[in-house]
Amino acid sequence: MPRLVVSAAQKSAGKTTLTLGLLAYFAAKGIVIRSFKKGPDYIDPAWHSLATGLPCYNLDPWLIGSEGCLTALLQRGYCEAARGSLVLIEGNHGLHDGLSLDGSDSTAGLAALTNSPVLLVVDSRHVSRGIAATVLGLQQMPPHSTIRGVVLNRVRTARQAAKQRAAIEHYCGIPVLGELPVDSRMIIAERHLGLTTVAETAGARAFIETVADIVGQSCNMEAIHALFLEAPPLHVGNVVSLSEGCTTLSKPRMVRIGVFRDAAFCFYYPDNLDALERAGGELVFINSLEATSLPEIDGLYLGGGFPESFFEQLSSNNQLLAEVRQAIDGGLPTYAECGGLIYLCQAAIYQGKKYQLAGVLPVTIGFNKKPAGHGYVELESKVDSAWYCKGERFKAHEFHYGYPLEQDGGSLFQFHVLRGHGVTGNSDGFLYKNLFASFAHLHASATTEWAPRFVALARANQQPQRC
Repeated sequence: MPRLVVSAAQKSAGKTTLTLGLLAYFAAKGIVIRSFKKGPDYIDPAWHSLATGLPCYNLDPWLIGSEGCLTALLQRGYCEAARGSLVLIEGNHGLHDGLSLDGSDSTAGLAALTNSPVLLVVDSRHVSRGIAATVLGLQQMPPHSTIRGVVLNRVRTARQAAKQRAAIEHYCGIPVLGELPVDSRMIIAERHLGLTTVAETAGARAFIETVADIVGQSCNMEAIHALFLEAPPLHVGNVVSLSEGCTTLSKPRMVRIGVFRDAAFCFYYPDNLDALERAGGELVFINSLEATSLPEIDGLYLGGGFPESFFEQLSSNNQLLAEVRQAIDGGLPTYAECGGLIYLCQAAIYQGKKYQLAGVLPVTIGFNKKPAGHGYVELESKVDSAWYCKGERFKAHEFHYGYPLEQDGGSLFQFHVLRGHGVTGNSDGFLYKNLFASFAHLHASATTEWAPRFVALARANQQPQRC
């Protein structure tokens, strides 16, 4: 499996821009290139998918473990490798950043685990030959990953680039394979959760094409292509269903699960959607900003996103809000996370204005200037429900500025929060009839029973056979 990890010395150094340029450049050449994103991110993978035309999957050692990462990489990359195509893994934060002291959950740890060469992006601003010290330190710090090339980013002058190139190649023994200029055309706007989403960015496709052109002109693309081919074979071992990512699923679609998917609700792990399909679900996508009614469905999945950016449209869509409330009150199995939870609240107060929402949950949501919950979470189920059994423990991720201003003290929660914040700081996961609503983003590879339980609950609630 030809593969390459793109990483950087620190976050915001330009690795996503370089990644998008590489993905779009090779895709335009007719090369099938599959991408992965290290960590729990939703936004970068959506940009990847626009560049390649393929889903981008997450590799997160903390969430799904080392074996889960290898399994996902083999399953998703296997069919591409069989055709001699490429697999690109974008790291997160800096090469050696992570939770564990030994760095096993860092991008360097993931590169070592998958035995993948690394292409390193460095920010050239405010430094000269001293950039080599940074690269040398990254080479020496454990876990040891194989840095095989460097791309200089935000280069201001040819003289500066020449000094940096000479120092890196002399002291670090690796080539500089590109010099990206300071160029406003290569900047993606950022917001409080990271990059602006694809759905919110006008001209996103044209932006990616421009970046691909600049990367293609500024980098040694033949040498970078050769780095993919340096990766040694990955041993399949006991990993099963290697063709899963590239074959048509044959399981009958007996349960229809509605999925809010639009600019307001765009945070879905492809693994979660795939898991629902494998369990027997037919996904029915719903645009919450345009639809005025729910289609015929047996379950409803409300993912995360930025509903606060669309409160005017969402709160004025009274007919859809009413149908969602009535359906959940009537027992429709519904799974909501983060933005989906907010949508189901009584109201939200954002930037001094109050918006009426679905009114399923007895909560009014406010928004902090700083995150109310940010990072990995660990949860333990306090009660038995249709969704989780008492005593179950698992890992997830949260990143939300929303918090309850007013809340019914009698609310029933699924989880006790062992790490993180959740809804109250101690509890997360509202339970109401067949609804589960949480601030935690769960990953199907870390919570393997989630999708089968969701589909089973929807099937139990399924309406009589439609004509």
